[in-house]
Amino acid sequence: MVLPHDLCSHIQNAFRARHRLVCVPHTTQNLGILSILLRAGFVSNVTRGTTAQPSPEDFHTASDAQRRIWAELKYREDRPVLSAMELVSKPSRKIYMDRKEILLLATGRRVQRQKPLRLGEIAVVRTDDREHEWLEAREALQLRLNGEVICRAW
Repeated sequence: MVLPHDLCSHIQNAFRARHRLVCVPHTTQNLGILSILLRAGFVSNVTRGTTAQPSPEDFHTASDAQRRIWAELKYREDRPVLSAMELVSKPSRKIYMDRKEILLLATGRRVQRQKPLRLGEIAVVRTDDREHEWLEAREALQLRLNGEVICRAW
């Protein structure tokens, strides 16, 4: 099972190495987190492909082991848009928050030893709702959903 810290470190390392594209294993978790990063403006494009190249056509014919998600990283004035990604929930200690706690986190208050979200920072929340499984904290608030806070990015 691919854990979220693999994705966080993979994306951070790719930004630090000034890569244009990064590929990660194709899982619903990675796809969910990358789509949130896309909506937040940290990456400019997300597409499916194989280990060789981002190609949606080849994705459908490839085996499960060969399937990858490709993300095009975003830079502004030759500096990475994403400065860091930090894991909040760890396998040994999961951080679950209800709507009130997510509201406190998003509005600049400390919750469960977690620092408040700063300007331009997002938190990725995994909810129990199958229709909206992966959301940004503010989206979870709008939909009135509780969930596990997976990671933060700024």
